[in-house]
Amino acid sequence: MNRIQKFFTQIKGLLVHRFFQVLLFIILGLFAYGLMFSNVKPERVQVELFKPAEQTIRSTKTVEDTYKTEQEKEEISKQVADVYSLKKEYAKNKVDLISSIFDSAIEVNKETDPDEDHKEDEDKKETVKTDAQKVSILKEKLTDEVNKNIEESVFLALVQADEDELKIAKDSTITAVNNVMSSRIAASDVENAKKKVVEELGYMSISGDMKKASTSLARTAIIQNVFFDKDKTEEQRRKAVESVEPIRILQGQIIVEENQLVDRDVYRQLELAGFLNTESTIYPYIGLLLFIFLTFAAFYYYFYYSVSKKDNKYNQLLIFSLVFILSMATMKTVSILADLKNSNLEYIFPGAMAAMLIKILLNDRLAVAMIILLGSYGTIIFNGDTPGNLDFSMGLYIIFGGLTAIIILSRPNFKSKVLVAGLLLSLINMAFVFSLIFIMDSHYTRMEYLYYALAAIGSGVGAAVLTMGLLPFFEAGFGILSSIKLIELANPNHPLLRKILIEAPGTYHHSVMVANLAESACEAIGSNGLLARVGSYYHDIGKTKRPHFFIENQMSEENPHDRLQPETSRDIIIAHAVDGGEMLRSHKFPKEIVDIAEQHHGTTLLKFFYHKAKKQDESTLEAAYRYPGPRAIMKEVAVIGIADSVEAAVRSMKHPTPEKIEELVSFIIQDRISDGQFDECDITMRELSIVKHSLCESLNGIFHSRIEYPEPDKLGQKVKE
Repeated sequence: MNRIQKFFTQIKGLLVHRFFQVLLFIILGLFAYGLMFSNVKPERVQVELFKPAEQTIRSTKTVEDTYKTEQEKEEISKQVADVYSLKKEYAKNKVDLISSIFDSAIEVNKETDPDEDHKEDEDKKETVKTDAQKVSILKEKLTDEVNKNIEESVFLALVQADEDELKIAKDSTITAVNNVMSSRIAASDVENAKKKVVEELGYMSISGDMKKASTSLARTAIIQNVFFDKDKTEEQRRKAVESVEPIRILQGQIIVEENQLVDRDVYRQLELAGFLNTESTIYPYIGLLLFIFLTFAAFYYYFYYSVSKKDNKYNQLLIFSLVFILSMATMKTVSILADLKNSNLEYIFPGAMAAMLIKILLNDRLAVAMIILLGSYGTIIFNGDTPGNLDFSMGLYIIFGGLTAIIILSRPNFKSKVLVAGLLLSLINMAFVFSLIFIMDSHYTRMEYLYYALAAIGSGVGAAVLTMGLLPFFEAGFGILSSIKLIELANPNHPLLRKILIEAPGTYHHSVMVANLAESACEAIGSNGLLARVGSYYHDIGKTKRPHFFIENQMSEENPHDRLQPETSRDIIIAHAVDGGEMLRSHKFPKEIVDIAEQHHGTTLLKFFYHKAKKQDESTLEAAYRYPGPRAIMKEVAVIGIADSVEAAVRSMKHPTPEKIEELVSFIIQDRISDGQFDECDITMRELSIVKHSLCESLNGIFHSRIEYPEPDKLGQKVKE
């Protein structure tokens, strides 16, 4: 075991204790806090009143500008015109008054006219006296206020006119007054309205005195009928003020540009946005601490309660921690470079690297969790030119790229083509970056668009290159068997595979057949089919020490076991599992492959040699003719063990049929179950049934019926014929 493995083994030994598990998460949290501390630190700017600004300042938050809002409300209130209400009842009142005056005059004339038979010399004197009395009587019928506003000549004309003339004058005057008073008459329009009523009465066909009296009464009746309505005016102004939207300084809005003079208005806005606040606030730091605590508390819960196997748990925890530290350090470095160069260099961050590493080394679930965590922290770390402390577009970019990488690597054979996956990711990254740009309706030059495209491509390719470069270190340090390592071991040019092919060709063919069977069966139950295939290639590597003692390599030669004692044959056969494990260890093969070589026979019984020995000595113990084990622990080992026995048994059948194959496979699986070979493995009966079905399908495809061709001499005879 190399130094790296020893180091991580020691750490895993410490992680057995919960104290060190909690301590590790605290260290990770403090590391993340240290990296993001400067990104949440409130910005303070140096500005002086009536001096040019040294930098362009954008608002980091949305805040209401109360001063501007009040100014806007006052301006809107002033623009609301005064409301004047028309008093329609004034026209009716004046019409009724004019009508009453004329009616009173008609009544007076009826009451005071002399009898027609009374003719004396003093008629003239009595008549004059009567007119004066009529005026007096008429005034008594009216109010003092009305009498005060009517000229004496009007009264005299009214009492001197006959009834018909009064009725004509009444109708004309009422009509004219009603027409004029029905219109809106402001204080400044009263005189014009009086002129208008005079014009209308000018067409009356009555005597001059009566016309003058009617005109005078009409002019008296014309008054202002439109008055300022304070309540309605206030209501209109209130509605106008309420309709004013608060004026806000928006997040991201430029308050002052570089070299712009800081006047009082700009200074006030800077103060409102909090740039001139000399009091330090701890809220951003508390928020960051709480955010980190919540994320790592969730991960601690997952690792402590969800991962069942202890060894696997500590491996996952350490790998997750290392990838997180590496990714966060890279993220911070890229953000610092982006700030220094004042560019959008952050899009080159290879965030998908973490997702690829976790996907290949651990599992999909942790890979998704990792990329969501990095995307969340990325919104804080890449907030350099973003108002506020969160850049959500960058967080989306990281998460989308990481999830895309996970999906790409989930496709068949893509795990072995990380660089191809990186190139595909680059194209998708580029499309996503442009989608963000277009959504935000940002306008850039062609060179800027080219820059974004190159950054997205660099992110995808960089993630793939870093993944390929870091994988060997993780595999070496943690003894992890990745898909890439398995594909490397599956190369036919591998020295041990060539050794099997050259020294034990029958075993090589048998191993390839077992690999095909085991891979299909493992994939059917959701296990690692690639591990089963590669493990099958090497499961009988121990046979290369004594290849001719195994029947598949004898090539019609004499079987050496016919001349050996059962005990000797037993030792030779059993030794191939032990020898295989030792050979694989000496070549530094992964533990999983070594386990397959040692465990694929479990503790099964060598029945042929046991019965042979039993015939020679009845006291022979069954335990002496069993493989030393251990029994299968992984599902892949259990499946390979079944496939190994099934392939050899079916190959020995002279005329295999689907019915015979199914019967044989069922017997072998049932025999292993009853022998307790799966007692230490978590494979279920349902999965064994699926394995049986898969093996039968594969074997039927291999040993299908073939056309019986005629023998060569008979074939030649038919050709001649």
